[in-house]
Amino acid sequence: MNEILVDSVEHILDSIEYSFENLNCESIEETVEILTASNNIFVYGSGRSGLVGRTFAMRLMQLGLDSFFIGETITPAVKPGNCVFFVSKTGETQTAIQAAEIVKSRVNESNIIVLTASPESTLAGLGDVVIFLEGFGSEKNKKLAPLGTLFEDTAMIFLDGLIAVLMDELGEYEEDMKVRHPILI
Repeated sequence: MNEILVDSVEHILDSIEYSFENLNCESIEETVEILTASNNIFVYGSGRSGLVGRTFAMRLMQLGLDSFFIGETITPAVKPGNCVFFVSKTGETQTAIQAAEIVKSRVNESNIIVLTASPESTLAGLGDVVIFLEGFGSEKNKKLAPLGTLFEDTAMIFLDGLIAVLMDELGEYEEDMKVRHPILI
C-alpha cells in the first residue's frame, strides 16, 4: 500500500481520536436538549464544512426532526423556538457570522450552536453553545491532511455520533429512519 496514504490516514485518525478525548460533555448535553426541543433546526456551513452540515441536516430530517440548510431556496425564516447550528473551523467565515448576527438581532428565543475549532472566534462569541473540536494545528497537516481536512473529518464523525445520541433520546431506530430516507425515482 502507498506509504503516504497510510501516513495520511493514520494522521487523520490520530487527530480525530485526540479531538474526541478532549470534548466537553456539558456542551454536548446542552446541544441535545436544544435540538430535541427546537421546532425547526437550521444548519449552516460554507465550503466543505457546509457539505458536512448538509449531511447532518439530512440525518436530522431522517430522525423526524424539521431541519433545513440555510441558503436553499425552500428554507423558511428562522423563528422563535428554532435552533441554528453552525459548522465552521475558523469561526470567521463572513456568511456564517452574518447569519448568526441576523438571528441574534431579529429572532428572540432561538438558540445558536457553533461547532468549531476556534472557541475564541467571532462566530463562537455569538453562540449560545459552543462545541470545540480541538487539535488541528500541525505542520504534518500541510502534507497529510491539507486545509480543513482534519476539522471536517472530525466534524463529520462527531455529528454522526450525535445522531446516535439523538436516536436514543428520541426513541428512534434505523427502521424508523429508513421510511424517511429520500428515494429518487
